[in-house]
Amino acid sequence: MGEHTTLDSSRVDVTLPPKETTMLAMWVKVRIKPEMRQKFLKAIEVDALGSERDEPGCMRFNVLQGEKDENVYYFYEVYVDQAALEQHRAAPHYATWRSAADSLDGPSEPTRCQTVFPAAKEYWTTTKTKS
Repeated sequence: MGEHTTLDSSRVDVTLPPKETTMLAMWVKVRIKPEMRQKFLKAIEVDALGSERDEPGCMRFNVLQGEKDENVYYFYEVYVDQAALEQHRAAPHYATWRSAADSLDGPSEPTRCQTVFPAAKEYWTTTKTKS
C-alpha cells in the first residue's frame, strides 16, 4: 500500500492573510416550497449567472442542493468587498431573484465569512479575468 505522511501541526507556522486581502464570502441556506421549485430555480439561475457574468466584484456564485433534503439549497457567494455585495443587490438579476421570494419556505439563513485559503487575491480574480 502507499505511504501515509503525518503532518505535525505543532511545527507548522501558518500566517493568515492580512484582512485587506480577504474576500467577503457568504454561505446562504434557503428552504423552498416544493410546488414552487421551478420558479425558484429559474430566478436563482438568472441571479447566479448574471452575478458572475455582469459583476466585476462577484468572484463566485454557486447554487447547491441539499443531498438529504431536496427542498434545501445553499448559495456560496464571494465578493471582493462590501461595496461589491451592495452592487450585487442593486443589479437587475438580483431583482429577478427577489421577485421569486414567495418560493421560499421561511427566511434565508445567511452566514458571512472571510476567505482564508487560498490566501492570494489572484486566485479569486484570475478566473474572473479569463472569462
